[in-house]
Parts: sequence; C-alpha cells; structure tokens
Amino acid sequence: MTRAQAVTDGDIVLATVEIGVPLERAFHALNSAEVERWWDAPGLYHMEGWHSDLRLGGRWQVGVRIPDGTFLPADGEYLAVQAPHLVTLTRRYNWDHPTLGRQVTKVTYRFDPVEAGTRVTVRQEEFGSVEAAREHAVGWERTLTLLHAHLTASAEQDGKLDAA
Repeated sequence: MTRAQAVTDGDIVLATVEIGVPLERAFHALNSAEVERWWDAPGLYHMEGWHSDLRLGGRWQVGVRIPDGTFLPADGEYLAVQAPHLVTLTRRYNWDHPTLGRQVTKVTYRFDPVEAGTRVTVRQEEFGSVEAAREHAVGWERTLTLLHAHLTASAEQDGKLDAA
C-alpha cells in the first residue's frame, strides 16, 4: 500500500500509507520541525513555525501560511508519546476554520513495522460534524502522500550518497 488512503465514517478519520523507511525515520519526519520541509499544499498553504515539546503533557504549535500571506496557527498537547511507535495529541486551530471552527480534535499517529518498512496510520476524531471529518480525510490522504514522497526521495538520496 504505497498509495495513501483515507476513510471516514463522519466521526473518525483513518488514513494510512506504507513507506520504505525505518520506524524512527518516519516518526521523526512527522513529529519534528522537518514537517516544514514537506507538509504543504502548493497554492493552498505551507507549514511554518513548528515548535514542540515532545513528551507527555508537552505542547506543540505550527501554522500554515496561505497564498495571501495570512498565518493560521494551530496547537495542542501531547496525550501519549511512545517513540517511535505512537503519538497522541490534541489539535486545535486558533482561528475559525470553515468546517471545524476551533473544535479540539484528538489525533493519533501509529508507526508499525511492515515488510516494506513502516506503516503510518493517522486516526483523527472528535470532529463534531460530518463535513469537517470528510474534509480532514481528504487532507490526511494528501498529507500522507506528501510524507511518502518526502521520505522516499530522502531514502533514495541517502542511498546515492552511501554508494558514492
């Protein structure tokens, strides 16, 4: 399953992708300032301003910069950290998101070893509306596609450097 897939029942979003890298590499890419290098949607937004205290009770924050220059921040708290296998956090937009408002949701990232490398699974819940869940399912599929492309290119580049 190298292609990212996401589904929702209107309450919970599940998204998954398999990537040919070790658990630790996938974990770091999704839970560090590295997100600023790959998590974007050209013409829609770019992530910036990542700060994180990756521990139980720690806080995180990041924002998206949209094409007109507006900065839209989000933040939350870590509810569980079991590196490199699992992170659960709260997520809240600090602006009035069109479908979610400022609703706090819960997001869990799971990293499971598979023959091809790592299966990354994202579960987001507590949306409060079917429309918000559907929109976020599309977003998570796009995000995991970007993560896959970033980590695959990075692994290929590392392989080229190792061979030199």
